[in-house]
Amino acid sequence: MRRILAAFLLSGLASLCAAIEPILIGVSGPFTGGSAPMGISMRDGIRLAISEINASGGLLGRPVQLIERDDEGLNERGAQVVQDLINKERIVAGLGIVNTGVALASQRFYQQARIPVITSVATGSIVTKQFQPPQYPDNYVFRVSVNDTIQAEMIVEEAVERSRFRKIAILHDSTNYGQLGREDLERALLRRGMKPVAVERFNIRDVDMMPQLRRAQKAGAEVILTYGIGPELAHLANGMSKLRWRVPMIGSWTLAMSNFIDNAGPNAEGARMPQSFIAEPVSPLFSKFIRDYQIATGKERISVPPAAAQGYDSALLLAAAIRQAGNTEGHQIREALESLQNPVEGVVMNYVRPFTRSDHETIKSTQTPFIGIVHNGRVVFAYDEDRRRVAGK
Repeated sequence: MRRILAAFLLSGLASLCAAIEPILIGVSGPFTGGSAPMGISMRDGIRLAISEINASGGLLGRPVQLIERDDEGLNERGAQVVQDLINKERIVAGLGIVNTGVALASQRFYQQARIPVITSVATGSIVTKQFQPPQYPDNYVFRVSVNDTIQAEMIVEEAVERSRFRKIAILHDSTNYGQLGREDLERALLRRGMKPVAVERFNIRDVDMMPQLRRAQKAGAEVILTYGIGPELAHLANGMSKLRWRVPMIGSWTLAMSNFIDNAGPNAEGARMPQSFIAEPVSPLFSKFIRDYQIATGKERISVPPAAAQGYDSALLLAAAIRQAGNTEGHQIREALESLQNPVEGVVMNYVRPFTRSDHETIKSTQTPFIGIVHNGRVVFAYDEDRRRVAGK
């Protein structure tokens, strides 16, 4: 009888321990290196969302624990990090990934393990299309950021239709991100019957952009469209200043990175870019997020505001899917994401059925993001109509 009672008690204790075992979610991104402002902002946004979720009782009666890994913005490192999160840490889902090349190299391991990942930042247009039917019946990759097809359309619209430029140069880095972004820009121009007068490439960690800039200048470029990340973009802006050649820079959202704005200083002024979130307190929702982020991190400034907001929203969407699934089985979380029943109020947008089985993108048109502009060392709304649109939400 005692043995039976002991066994019963042990069984009950094991069940109790299982019930309070944390739900493990992986977070990977560049927390060091040139892409770190994006990665750290994203991670802090995810942390903020998870802290709020845990303060409200967690998920399925269990606390959520983040397992964070630095992929350093390197493709090979990113692939190894994700494998470790899946095989060693036994995560049930993933969040994060900033660099397009890292996403393409690493998300296949989520796909193989049938574990969903919501890409919080990487924007390469192919990211959510890597595992399409019929070869892959189920796609485990989702995204909340503004993909480059949409960004390229916004960039070209800003340069050609709003600003009336006709001689356009494209300067891009040699990564997957830069190459794919350049292709998207060229397609957007071609749809308008235009070709760039110059297309120039540079490498990560290049500091001398003068040859590329001189060729673009000689070609008569009136504007430079960019696809790169902060440090190299700053070298472009500073190189233009050395040449005393001041033409506008309009590029992808990375022109909002703190290491572009800080390193370029006054030469960053006027740069324009698509943004999913701009850190101006123009609405109660924006004000609350900015304040909560500052309190949680102890940082007055959000280094890359869209990365923080997208990280926050990706965590909320994943949490909603786990609640709906009622368990942490990967295929059921995926199915829940594809058919979310309840709206999720995020910072970037209010998500109502954001994903379907055939569409894993939350942002689907150029109407959702805004154009930001660097003014006095920070990114603000370029147009009052966008500011009013947010304030009226």
